[in-house]
Amino acid sequence: MVYEFYTISDGCRKIYTNNDGIEGNNKILDPLTVSYTSLFINGVLQPRENYVIQEGKLLLLTEDIPILGAPIVLQMIKL
Repeated sequence: MVYEFYTISDGCRKIYTNNDGIEGNNKILDPLTVSYTSLFINGVLQPRENYVIQEGKLLLLTEDIPILGAPIVLQMIKL
């Protein structure tokens, strides 16, 4: 099963929660319950060192903040 969390960068924050999701029922799943995760910011796959996932929360560890309006897509795969 493939699950996705979609949001749009506000140009200010590095933390996004389930409340920031768009496209209906998309949630950040507990990373212990998924097999693989991939994060795309503005269409670019991010290295795993750039983010931390907790249930309901995505924390970006980069020095810079995604530009205003950049799409953020967290893909979670359960095998």
